[in-house]
Amino acid sequence: MEFEPFWLTLKLAFVTTLILLVISIPLAWWLAYKKNNFKTVIEAVVSMPLVLPPSVIGFYLLLAFSPSHAFGKLLQDYFDIRFAFSFPGLVIASVIYSLPFMVHPVHSGFNSLSPNLREASYSLGKTKWQTLFNVLLPNIKSSLLSGIVLTFAHTIGEFGVVLMIGGNIPGQTKVASIAIYDEVETMNYDAANTYALILFITSFIILLTLYLVNRRFDKIKLL
Repeated sequence: MEFEPFWLTLKLAFVTTLILLVISIPLAWWLAYKKNNFKTVIEAVVSMPLVLPPSVIGFYLLLAFSPSHAFGKLLQDYFDIRFAFSFPGLVIASVIYSLPFMVHPVHSGFNSLSPNLREASYSLGKTKWQTLFNVLLPNIKSSLLSGIVLTFAHTIGEFGVVLMIGGNIPGQTKVASIAIYDEVETMNYDAANTYALILFITSFIILLTLYLVNRRFDKIKLL
């Protein structure tokens, strides 16, 4: 059994979570506080990965990034970039597929805060960005942690979308979930069981840590 798929999986999960943290905070803030008729459309787009089969997202990304189609050809001819069957392509696919797992907890956290908190900050002369980073985010630590942990854990378990856009290239796109599929295909069930067991234990530890830390946050709030 090779351990490279696990390191690649952890790398993908870390990069995806970091990118989504940067993207999701301002997006969730906008969804929570801005009044806009277009907001409902954005909410629907953000939530689409929850209901769409991963293979659908992967398929359309594969078409978009393929050199035989206009966008993929543009990227390759003018920028020498090829996302299909590459690690950057996996990152893009994972960011899209895991977007609601980061946005929804942060969005819920913002919605749980009293409007008086923002108004008090504005009345003291704080800008919107200062209010966001110095007032709002410190008060939704549990929501931020939930988004980070769920995104990381969800990315570890991705299969369909990464198989479609990344394929099965050792050292580049062969993550742990693909390795399990590969071992089952060759009827090497012992190796597949080892991969699966490690992922099972890793996911359990991640989620257990999330619940324990959130319980601690809840106790602190009650004090």
